Amino acid sequence: MNKKIVIYQVFTRLFGNTNTTNKPWGTIEENGVGKFNDFTSKALQEIKELGVTHIWYTGVLHHATVTDYTKYGISNDHPDVVKGRAGSPYAVRDYFQVDPDLAEDPSKRMEEFEQLIDRTHKAGLKVLIDIIPNHVARKYEGLNNPEGISDFGAADDTGVVYQKDNNFYYVVGEGFKVPEWREGYTPLGGINVPDDRGEYVEFPAKWTGNGSRRAQPDFFDWYETVKINYGVSPEGVKDFDELPDDYAQKGYEDHFYFWKEKEIPDSWNKFRDIASFWLDKGVDGFRYDMAEMVPVEFWSFINSSIKIKNPEAFLLAEVYNPDLYRPFIFLGKMDYLYDKVAFYDSLKHIVKGYGWTDHIPKVQEEMADIEHQMLHFLENHDEQRLPCDDFARFAENGKPAMVVSATISTSPTMIYFAQEVGEPALEKAGFGSPTRSSIFDYIGVPHHQRWLNDKKFDGGQLSENERTLRSFYKSLLNFTVNSSALMGNYKEIHYYNREHTQNYNHRVFSYVRWSDEEKLIVVSNFDISEVHEFELKIPEEVILEWELQQGNYKLIDQLNNKLSHELLVEEGKGKIQITLQALESFILQLTN
Repeated sequence: MNKKIVIYQVFTRLFGNTNTTNKPWGTIEENGVGKFNDFTSKALQEIKELGVTHIWYTGVLHHATVTDYTKYGISNDHPDVVKGRAGSPYAVRDYFQVDPDLAEDPSKRMEEFEQLIDRTHKAGLKVLIDIIPNHVARKYEGLNNPEGISDFGAADDTGVVYQKDNNFYYVVGEGFKVPEWREGYTPLGGINVPDDRGEYVEFPAKWTGNGSRRAQPDFFDWYETVKINYGVSPEGVKDFDELPDDYAQKGYEDHFYFWKEKEIPDSWNKFRDIASFWLDKGVDGFRYDMAEMVPVEFWSFINSSIKIKNPEAFLLAEVYNPDLYRPFIFLGKMDYLYDKVAFYDSLKHIVKGYGWTDHIPKVQEEMADIEHQMLHFLENHDEQRLPCDDFARFAENGKPAMVVSATISTSPTMIYFAQEVGEPALEKAGFGSPTRSSIFDYIGVPHHQRWLNDKKFDGGQLSENERTLRSFYKSLLNFTVNSSALMGNYKEIHYYNREHTQNYNHRVFSYVRWSDEEKLIVVSNFDISEVHEFELKIPEEVILEWELQQGNYKLIDQLNNKLSHELLVEEGKGKIQITLQALESFILQLTN
């Protein structure tokens, strides 16, 4: 049987850091940093036992940082074009090397990462890393390039704005200027700013990562990065062949051979070589950052190249434009996309109190043909932590949303490290603001550190509430990865109960899932204080589909692994007496 995929996204730099200083803009010496070696066999086994199948190591690639690694042959980055002191992991400065922050011995950082890949596989987990195709750090400098591979921009004609095989776009004749700092911001908050790096010089200026064409980008532009040119002119003309429409129905082999003899832009080949390099290291797949900013034809090219090399490779894209979902899946050959704009946003509104559960079935109906490809999550490094005041306020308030997110479809589920212990991200790390665990600065993650327990990885310092929350996640996720019904059929029974059931309202949600071996009824209460009592109705078509005869059927609540309810079938319809406490959910499995 195919099983649900559960991804544990972990911000690698933060995971093993036990330092609790948390000084704003603190240096690596002051605030500490996690290492590859912190992911011990014990730590990985605990992650596996949480109910995880894949681990996405975020921030692995060598990216721009203010920390000085010159004694290892790495030139310094300039604080004017680095966000935070540790730097954004999405400003990659060497695609063929890992970040020196993450190694006990930076001179052996690749070997330490290779050992982590091996440990992860031995723990029974698949390894995912980022590829950031849309932009690179302003100072890109490959120190580990395979033979015959040149750096981005090394062969560019910088005297023109655009040329098909240039890797960057240029502001001809103008030098780069740093943004005008806003909101009281200065580089590194004016704290411990290196004074030996001179002025940042870039001539001619390159277009900024988010597409700004100005020599002086705005503070809110992605000024620390430069945009990659994929052979699309500033006027939007594509200097490459487009895929025939019928290729949406063709497999990756056909896509691979379509491009095999085609003349393609240089940037395409560079990223194909990058992906191939990491596959050879044992990486099992990639998460693509801001994939929608890159033409779909490129995705057809690189993803088919990856699948020819490793048909089992896991390919996940960050895409927010619903109009691009199907082109990126069918023409771009993506395995999975973020289900943010429809599903995540709907759940967030419900959790915050102003959304209605009535909206969820509409979202699922609109995604019916691609529901398997739409990754579900409630947290990631870009989104607010559930317990923060701008979201759920308390981790427990997110429980019903987590149940629905993990069980409503056949799609993968993703959680962000420390979500399972209720991390609220209250720290003012430096660049950016609280509610998200900082990806820019050296910082500790307090709730997670209590689970780390001085690297015992046993939760020894967790509070009782945090232990209970982690047990909830462990129970839920382990059930999902072993359930055949969750890879089977889905039908909402919410609207039927809205019409036929007293005391059932828009703060409650229900649906059924089934396979030949397993039949489930899922019901959740999103109210933070109200108890809901009602007689849940199971429509006639479900009873017929399940081939249930008249009588009583015992139900096991899989979240608590105990007999808890009975389904009574009379005159071809079913009913269950339900009492849902505030924020309570049931995953009821038919036993006979």
